[in-house]
Amino acid sequence: MTSQEAVRGEQAADLGAGPVAPEFRHGMVVGKFYPPHAGHHALIAAAAARCAAVTVVVAPSRRESIPLALRLDWLREVHAETPWVRFVGRYDDHPVDYADPAIWDAHCAVFREAVGETPVDAVFSSEAYGVELARRFDAVPVAVDPDRRTVPVSGTAVRADPAGHWRWLAPPVRAWFVKRVVVVGAESTGTTTMAGALAAHYRTKWVPEYGRELTARKLARLRERQPAATVFDVVWDSGDFREVVREQRAAEDAAARVCGPLLICDTDARATAVWEERYLGAASPAVRAAARRPALYLLTDDRGVPFTDDGLRDGAHLRAWMTDRFRVELADCGVPVVELTGPHEERLARAVAACDALLAAGWPLADPLAPPIGNPAS
Repeated sequence: MTSQEAVRGEQAADLGAGPVAPEFRHGMVVGKFYPPHAGHHALIAAAAARCAAVTVVVAPSRRESIPLALRLDWLREVHAETPWVRFVGRYDDHPVDYADPAIWDAHCAVFREAVGETPVDAVFSSEAYGVELARRFDAVPVAVDPDRRTVPVSGTAVRADPAGHWRWLAPPVRAWFVKRVVVVGAESTGTTTMAGALAAHYRTKWVPEYGRELTARKLARLRERQPAATVFDVVWDSGDFREVVREQRAAEDAAARVCGPLLICDTDARATAVWEERYLGAASPAVRAAARRPALYLLTDDRGVPFTDDGLRDGAHLRAWMTDRFRVELADCGVPVVELTGPHEERLARAVAACDALLAAGWPLADPLAPPIGNPAS
C-alpha cells in the first residue's frame, strides 16, 4: 500500500466508514426520495462503493404527502449495512428553477447546512442538474444510470402508479402504500373463506385470525386438565383480547412489507372489540384504542350461511346479534364498508368489485415542487 493509500484508509476510518482506499473521501447525494425506490437505492449504493463517507440529503418540500421522518427511516433501514452512509433531512421549500442562479444559491445553502463542514468531493446523481450541483460544491460530478436503463423507474412514475411499480419499492415503503382490506363478520359467515379467496384473486398475502389460533391453544391447555372440555368451557379475560390485538397487528404489519398493493386481513382490532364485548360485556379502552383505519371493510352477513360447528365455535345463537353489532361499530369509523350477502360467488364478485375500485382510486399524493416549463426536469 502506498503512503497516499494509507492516508486515505485512515481518512475513511475517521469518517466512520468505508471502502479501503476509497476513490472519494466524501460523496453527496441529494434528492426528494418521494418515495424512495430501487433507483435511489442503486444511486446510494454506487456512492457508498466509491466513497469513504456519504451524506444523503433528503430535501422535500412541505407540500409533499410523505413525511420527511418516514423517508429517513426507510432509507436508513434499507442501507443499514453501509454505516458510512448517513442520511440527513431538511425541508427545502424554495422554488425549483434551474435557470435562476439565486434559486440555486438558496437550495445549495440548504444542502450545505445539512452536509456540515466536511468538504464534498463527489456529487452522485442520476439527474441532469448533478453537473451544476457538483460545480457549486467544487466536486466531481458522478452520473449513475441517467437514462434509467439499469433500474427503469422514477419517483414520478411511482407516484402516478404505485401498484404498477410495486417491485421497485422496498418492504417498509410497500407497507406504507399497501391498502388494507379487513374482512369481518360473525362466526361461520365465511370471513376466512373470503379472505383466502381475495388473496388468491389478487395474488397477495392475507392475515389469518389470531383469535382462532388462541382459542385452539386455550382449549388444548384446558383439555390437558379436563379431557372432556369443549370450547364452551374456555374462559376469556381482558388480557387475552389485548394479546389478540397485539399479535394480529404484528402479523398484519409483517405481511404488509411483503405483500402486493392489497393486503387482506381476517379481522382487526375494531372487530376484536366486538368479540370482547360479546365475551366480557364491554370492550376495554386498550382494545378500542388499538383500532386503525384500513382502506376498506367487508362485512359478511350471517343470513343464508349455515353454521358449521368445527369445535372452536360457540356462538350459533348470537350470529344475527353480532352482525348487527358489526354494522353499528363500522357505521361511524370513517372507512368504507361493503356488506357481502348471498351465495359465496356473489359475495366474492362484490368484494372484488370493491377492491378493484379501491385500486383504481390510486394513491392521492401531492405533486412536488417542479421547475417551470422549459427547465430541465428533475
